[in-house]
Parts: sequence; structure tokens; C-alpha cells
Amino acid sequence: MPNRMLATGVVFAGVLAIAVLLPRAVAAEEVARIKVVKGTVSVDREGSPVPATVGMALQEGDVVKTGKDGAVGITFKDDSLLSAGPGSTLAIDRFKFNPTTHAGSFDTTLRSGTLAVASGKIARQSPDAMRVRTPSTVLGVRGTEFVVRAAAVTP
Repeated sequence: MPNRMLATGVVFAGVLAIAVLLPRAVAAEEVARIKVVKGTVSVDREGSPVPATVGMALQEGDVVKTGKDGAVGITFKDDSLLSAGPGSTLAIDRFKFNPTTHAGSFDTTLRSGTLAVASGKIARQSPDAMRVRTPSTVLGVRGTEFVVRAAAVTP
């Protein structure tokens, strides 16, 4: 009887651990990688800033910040290329991508600074699927290259 109770307890603990850890594993899916870092660049993940490094994986919800001397180049899983210049704050709001069909959705917010974009497979597959927000507007990307500048809005 004690062995049966122990086995039941171990199984229960395993199921509980999976139930607790699985949502975090799903939320932590890699959507992009940092390819270039110049100067001061950090990534805020769940409210904690971490210095950015070349090769660092980015996730949905991350906020990339460059200092006055900073710049960063990011390649997303759909081959979109984003480059943020000095004094930029870029949030990765949503990124979903099916590598087989190239369907997906891609939303970012440039809170301040400059951003150069060469859109990838998502925008080519579905022209309304990629958006870049700024404090004053929303840009719908139509499978092209562009540069946008946003000034920080102070309340």
C-alpha cells in the first residue's frame, strides 16, 4: 500500500509540474534572433532588462531598446528584417508564422526612434497581416521595404 501511494504521489507531482511549466514553454517560443548589436542594446522580457547579444532569441512580448549609441538588427522566422537605430524602443506585440503556408500575423510597436523594415514571407503571403504601430499611426505593410521614425509621446 505505501508503494502504491508513493507511485500515485509521484504521478500527481509529474502532472502538476507539466501543468505549471507547459504554459511558460508555449509562451517562450522563439520568433526572431538578434543578428547585429552596436552600442547599448537591451531586451526587456517580462519587465526585466537583459543586455542584448548577437544570436539572442527573441519572443513575443519582448521590448528591444537601444541607447543613444545603440543599433540592433533582428531577423524574424519569416525572414523579415528589422533594424532599429539609436534611442529606439520596439515592442514585439504578436508574431505567428506557419513555415509551410507562410500564413501568419506580425504586429510591432515602435514607441520611439527609427526602424527600417524589409518585410518577409508573412507580408508577401497576406498584405494585411503585418502592422507597425507608432504613437501616432498604424502602418499596414504591403510586402515592401520602408523606414519609419517615431517620437516618444509624453503625457
